[in-house]
Amino acid sequence: MKPYLTLLVLLALLFSINSCRKDFDYTTSSGNLEFSKDTVFLDTVFANIGSSTYSLKVYNRSKDDISIPFIGLEQGEASSYRLNVDGLAGKTFTNIPLMAKDSLYIFIETTVTLENEGANQLLYTDVLQFGQGATSQQIPLVTLVQDAIFLYPKTASGGQKETVVLGVDANGEDMLSPGFELKNDQLQFTNEKPYVIYGFAVVPKEKTLSIDAGARIYLHENSGILVQSEAKLSINGTLSTDQELLENEVIFEGDRLEPEYGDVSGQWEGIRIASGSINNAIEHLTLKNATIGIFAEGEPSFSSTTLNIKNSQIYNSSKINLWGKTAVISGENLVLGSAGNSSLYCNLGGSYSFTHTTIANYWRESYRPSAALTINNFEPNGENGSMGIDLIKADFKNCIIDGNSDFELSHSSNGINRYNFLFSSCAITVNKANLSSDSQVLYSFEDETKYTSNMLNQPIEFENTSQENYRLTSSSTVLDIGDKTFSNTVPEDILGQDRTDTPDLGAYEFSDTN
Repeated sequence: MKPYLTLLVLLALLFSINSCRKDFDYTTSSGNLEFSKDTVFLDTVFANIGSSTYSLKVYNRSKDDISIPFIGLEQGEASSYRLNVDGLAGKTFTNIPLMAKDSLYIFIETTVTLENEGANQLLYTDVLQFGQGATSQQIPLVTLVQDAIFLYPKTASGGQKETVVLGVDANGEDMLSPGFELKNDQLQFTNEKPYVIYGFAVVPKEKTLSIDAGARIYLHENSGILVQSEAKLSINGTLSTDQELLENEVIFEGDRLEPEYGDVSGQWEGIRIASGSINNAIEHLTLKNATIGIFAEGEPSFSSTTLNIKNSQIYNSSKINLWGKTAVISGENLVLGSAGNSSLYCNLGGSYSFTHTTIANYWRESYRPSAALTINNFEPNGENGSMGIDLIKADFKNCIIDGNSDFELSHSSNGINRYNFLFSSCAITVNKANLSSDSQVLYSFEDETKYTSNMLNQPIEFENTSQENYRLTSSSTVLDIGDKTFSNTVPEDILGQDRTDTPDLGAYEFSDTN
């Protein structure tokens, strides 16, 4: 029994020694720390808006346990940076232990206010210090802060935000969302500063929201633009000389500027055009990372154009890029890229005309249940069953309908209302093998009243679909096969290149200089 008691005493003594280790067992750091970065760059943020959290890893490569006597910001409590060191929040820290051959994380955030009037951008810096005196080590912190015009709903004294009605749900109830009506002095978006929108910005009846070339509009989560009945949207971008900067393009995207958010879909809601809003016009727009890029709802009278959109690109919407519902829409030199459902949805009848449009859905984030192009004249899941509205026309000329599925054109007719469509000189990806006998008639490619001079199921060869780059390559199968009758009505491509001689299909004319 005694040997067991002796062993227990020895184990207890050993545990007591280890657990009672004091600070004097640590050697003071002498400036030999190593770091995962020599500078921490916090990506561009808007003034007054908090950044993402960035990390710096600190290494003790020595064989000794050390104590870092000081970790802190050079500007101290006045700094706009915030730290979290070993689970503790603050701006200065003392005597931080770091075991031999071990490391610790420091997390860094910032919220900066631009104090200089007229300054649109400010390079804000500080220094993260480790130790003090001769053995001090320093890591610079750098972030670019951009000034902006902030538009947001008011908040009542009880904390309730101002709301707007987006529409009516399936039960006939108003769909409410935080939002606000744009005032008269807010109806001209310029390119002087970017705009950051919280909630839905509503264009009131009998008013027009006009957006200048080069304007940048950033929208927060669950935010968007609502164009009310009898209101209008006019986006007036122009051709850019630099296709990387897109200096003259109007750009809509989410308000997270960090690179990791550059291709995250569903960051904001989108643009909604309500029934009764007519003659909306869009030129040279890039819209990305929305839920539904543009939802345009028309009226069954079809007496006026709902939307005319040219030389624009919409891509990476989590649901649909362009959705027309009983609408009258005309599109030229349009690129409708990847989306979680359809790139283009012509829904519940309407009148649609697209010339030199690239509809290409290479969605990779998840399963995609819909074709790149979906057309119907009734609500497939509606309460009224097959009740529908006439599809006056759905004309596609010199277009591309393609994607990473073998079925990128979807027709649905109730067999009661009109269902008129035409595909002429288009490249179409569609596999008829799994179609039911009832639907075969809508895909009768031999019927020249519906399909004329089309190319079926050929690889298009885009430059880089994973980066939403739908320019053509020298090996593309759609080069020089467009109908001149159609190209003469749209003589220049989306980049301003002449296409009248030997037109290619889609929005881009191939050129070795692209």
